[in-house]
Amino acid sequence: MRAVPTNRYLIFFSIASVGCLADLATKNWIFAKLGMPDPHMRQVAWIWEGVFGWQTSLNEGALFGIGQGQVHWFALLSCAALVALLVWLFVAGAARDLLLTVALGCVTAGILGNLYDRFGLPGLEWNYATNLHAVGEPVHAVRDWILVMIGPWHWPNFNIADSLLVCGAVLLGWHAFWMPGSKSQPQESGASETH
Repeated sequence: MRAVPTNRYLIFFSIASVGCLADLATKNWIFAKLGMPDPHMRQVAWIWEGVFGWQTSLNEGALFGIGQGQVHWFALLSCAALVALLVWLFVAGAARDLLLTVALGCVTAGILGNLYDRFGLPGLEWNYATNLHAVGEPVHAVRDWILVMIGPWHWPNFNIADSLLVCGAVLLGWHAFWMPGSKSQPQESGASETH
């Protein structure tokens, strides 16, 4: 098996670290500017009135708020996904493919940014009670802040980590379905190494 080129490590870890840092920095800045979300008074800083703006929210679930309250389960799945993709890239050698390296760098940045929040590392406390938590309990939820309105419909708030996860998934889909030879590449490389 051919070794993974050194520049793939640089590309992957640069995308993962810069993406994660951008996500955490913007979350910190927006939450410092707008404060914790208040379910009774939804403060919005509009960039384009009625279409696009900033609004803090906390998501204790996954994409689109699915699985609210299962934050520890999602944290465990995120850790397992990180290990699996690192093994696939750098042990199994998938990082020889530049597009896979970039795609999984984006996915890793997104996982790390949201995992930071799920572990409760920002040190936030809940300022309102629900059936999942009481006032003053530590927050183990993803900080979201990008607000998009599609006509009258409020798209679920998201963050840069979510955007990176989606970009990575789109690139993976592109690679799987439209890249020439992507389906036969592992067999061909394995066959050529046996000669």
